[in-house]
Amino acid sequence: MKVRTRFAPSPTGYLHIGGVRTALFSWLYARRMGGEFILRIEDTDRERSTDAAIDAILQGMEWLGLDYDEGPFFQTQRMARYQEVITRLLDEGKAYYCYCTREELDALREEQLSKKLKPRYDGRYRDYSGPPREGVEPVIRFRNPLSGTVVVDDIVRGKVAFNNEELDDLVIARADGAPTYNFAVVVDDMDMELTHVIRGDDHLNNTPRQINIFHALGVEPPRYAHIPMILGEDGKKLSKRHGAVSVMQYRDDGYLPDALVNYLVRLGWSHGDQEIFSREEMIALFDVENINQSAAAFNTEKLLWLNQHHLRSSRFEDCAEMLDHQFTRQGISTDNGPDRKTLFNVQKERTRTLEELVAQSRYFYEEFDDYDANAAKKQLRPVAMESMHRLRERLAEVSDWRAETLHEVVKEVAESLDLKLGKVAQPLRVAVSGGPVSPSIDATLELLGRDRSLARIDRAIRYIDLRAAGQKAPA
Repeated sequence: MKVRTRFAPSPTGYLHIGGVRTALFSWLYARRMGGEFILRIEDTDRERSTDAAIDAILQGMEWLGLDYDEGPFFQTQRMARYQEVITRLLDEGKAYYCYCTREELDALREEQLSKKLKPRYDGRYRDYSGPPREGVEPVIRFRNPLSGTVVVDDIVRGKVAFNNEELDDLVIARADGAPTYNFAVVVDDMDMELTHVIRGDDHLNNTPRQINIFHALGVEPPRYAHIPMILGEDGKKLSKRHGAVSVMQYRDDGYLPDALVNYLVRLGWSHGDQEIFSREEMIALFDVENINQSAAAFNTEKLLWLNQHHLRSSRFEDCAEMLDHQFTRQGISTDNGPDRKTLFNVQKERTRTLEELVAQSRYFYEEFDDYDANAAKKQLRPVAMESMHRLRERLAEVSDWRAETLHEVVKEVAESLDLKLGKVAQPLRVAVSGGPVSPSIDATLELLGRDRSLARIDRAIRYIDLRAAGQKAPA
């Protein structure tokens, strides 16, 4: 039997990391077992479903590299099929019309609550054989078994038993004929021949109802794996302040898809103490049976650490599109500056995200308005004037503008003045970058180019001159 899994989001909001992890686990299991992964869009909630949310789901799946073998299927395009199955259940006496009004159901609920009973439909139309009630558009309910036990043999949680007497007769079609979630899901999973359903444990209470519908249709249900939720670092339900934002926000924040996938696979699953996984390793090692039963906490610092690792080991070609996205978002034109590949290979060693990499590279492409105040106060002082002049003179003579050559020049100037290298390199760094942090000074000079580097040294010399004369030194 070929393994078939699915990811079935509702397009009523953005695709967040909880949904992404569910998709990832389903995708990994299908890939490991040589099976098939299906994408289904559960858009029967027409009032809340939006095209923008659908686009966000599709974009997110593509960006993360979670390719699907079939789909996307849309429930709104399967209405005729749902009606066909509902008619079958009605014909077989496994479903029935319920003529309860909203007022009657509300009154029933109030009565049960007053008696401290669990609110549930009392089956009053279960065996009704009279004429339709005038003025009432009936819903259709599933005739749930009145006795016995439904055992969910859950891959993650083990066997969980539910008494049928605790399950009321579920509405499977609303008064307007639209199928309800629990019914449509069963028909979809049946028709798509799913063998495994991996989803959040908030769906566990739906599962016995769905299993009963499967049995009524004469079909063996898929195996279920209900995975625990993701919590915030404070142990509370994940919210926007914890990182529960659109997955595409992570792209905008400069994270790599491989890093995010690597991080999410470790939220609730482990393979020994290993933290860093390639996609190939994840596929080879992932097993649903090793998913933890306890909830996992989202940790931004760990995600940043993983992203930094993946960034350092990544190739420019794999990041070029995302890098361009960052330059565009931050309004930086790369027309006048270093080659992007060279810049990437230098800066990726010292930054944690692509957003940070680009933000810290602005001065390579644009002139800065002012020096960092503390850095200028500490480094662009009269005492640095001699080294700055010598550097200007020696660098102007360099025709082979490469990091190796430039390093030797800076080193020679420091030795000629009997200074440690840092005493020469740090004022130079502030002069050419505007601040105290940059790649190695030789790499910084190479990336800036000869003309821009010399012009910025001249600017720093003027700044120091004015400062020595006791005048306010404009940047």
